[in-house]
Amino acid sequence: MTTSLSQFAEVLDYDEALAKFDPVLGLEVHVELNTNTKMFCGCSTVFGAEPNTQVCPVCLGLPGALPVLNATGLESAIRIGLALNCSIAQWCRFARKNYFYPDMPKNFQTSQYDEPIAFDGYLDVELEDGETFRVQIERAHMEEDTGKSLHIGGSTGRIQGAEYSLVDYNRAGIPLIEIVTKPITGAGERAPEVARAYVAALRELLKALKVSDVKMEQGSMRCDVNASLRIRAQDQDAVKLGTRTETKNVNSLRSVERAVKYEISRQAAVLVDGGTITQETRHWHEDTGITTSGRPKSDADDYRYFPEPDLVPIAPDTAWVEELRGTLPEPPALRRRRLQGEWGFSDKEMRDLYNAGAVELVESTVAAGASPAAARKWWTGELARLANLAEKPLAEMPVTPAQIAQLQALVDGGKLTDTLARQALEGVLAGEGDPEQVVEKRGLVVVSDDGALGEAVDRAIEANPGIADKIRAGKVQAAGALIGAVMKEMRGKADAARVRELVIERLAPDTDA
Repeated sequence: MTTSLSQFAEVLDYDEALAKFDPVLGLEVHVELNTNTKMFCGCSTVFGAEPNTQVCPVCLGLPGALPVLNATGLESAIRIGLALNCSIAQWCRFARKNYFYPDMPKNFQTSQYDEPIAFDGYLDVELEDGETFRVQIERAHMEEDTGKSLHIGGSTGRIQGAEYSLVDYNRAGIPLIEIVTKPITGAGERAPEVARAYVAALRELLKALKVSDVKMEQGSMRCDVNASLRIRAQDQDAVKLGTRTETKNVNSLRSVERAVKYEISRQAAVLVDGGTITQETRHWHEDTGITTSGRPKSDADDYRYFPEPDLVPIAPDTAWVEELRGTLPEPPALRRRRLQGEWGFSDKEMRDLYNAGAVELVESTVAAGASPAAARKWWTGELARLANLAEKPLAEMPVTPAQIAQLQALVDGGKLTDTLARQALEGVLAGEGDPEQVVEKRGLVVVSDDGALGEAVDRAIEANPGIADKIRAGKVQAAGALIGAVMKEMRGKADAARVRELVIERLAPDTDA
């Protein structure tokens, strides 16, 4: 039985869909490289410039303009291939991918077709419960990005309902690496989780390589999600793959997971009702959590690939490739295991840290002087809560690991209580300066003067005679209530340890009785 997810589509209950069908995925991730100039010309790649100010005859495809390959782009492509355990081509070349679209100024895209720079690799990804799933990589090839169409008017930002469209060609020609998986099978009900974990692991790897800023929200890393269903059978390998759809330009980890789950449920509903799946591109709608039909999906033959005549073939020297292999950073998964051992974290604590995107933040905070436990507490506790309220990634919070380490040092030195430290953090986040500056401006220093504390303790004892009698009778654990009363009166500025000592001194059991 199908149930309506929205006014746009019928879907089958996810568990029911998985009982009838086996999902098969294919993920195509496009990564913009962080080179200073474009792939085939000298135009700047800086993000956010005024439209059509970073263009030239080459990236605009004007007659007579000839491309030249960006050497840093080639180097980054090889390093990515090596990090993905790929073979590196000894000889390869570019091809022209022909299609007509407003944001393609040349009416073709310079890409690689049957001869990619890197091929036959894999990436092991860790799922939330610690299980490892290997994703096979078919290829990682070089190409150039397209321009960007801007649809003006309407409420969705899409061409439907727009009054007119404009094209910004600043992005045209920016170096891209497209990383294509082989069909991902065997994930079953965990297919959405596997998709998200793969893109997350890939993003982490690319960031460690320092070849891209991998900002999905800015489009420098985006994922095309291919999904299809096949009938469940005893021998799944013998079952023919189903017709796939390709959900284009999904730009967050959460959306990758949601798009996979939705397509499984949507395709299952179509097949159960006796329909057929159309091979097409689809649009992902973040607000409603659904996909809608785009255009029929072309096969490779439709693009009329042929070798690019204006660029010479690429034949990377073997010794150079091995030299680049030596520049690869420690694989992120191995690095996490090493850090886990150094920090003494449990598997769950480390997974929570990874899922929160806080491993590097904690590492930097520890390097700045905080203990691993304190650094983890800040980033997965108060800061995670505030980031969630602000709907921001942790890494984008306006506080540095060094400032968190300074804040913890003030707590460790007895100058701040946990309550005061949170107030100091608020000031840092508000741009009031470093923790010590905020503490001074706001007057947040802990009160440890025995005179002021003693008076507050006496008032708490007088106001709570029953609790005082329990402590005199030897029930020292009851002191917590009086300490709390003093801390409340002094707005969290009291030295709790000294308050406890004063309470016990005043109410110590009478041993002479």
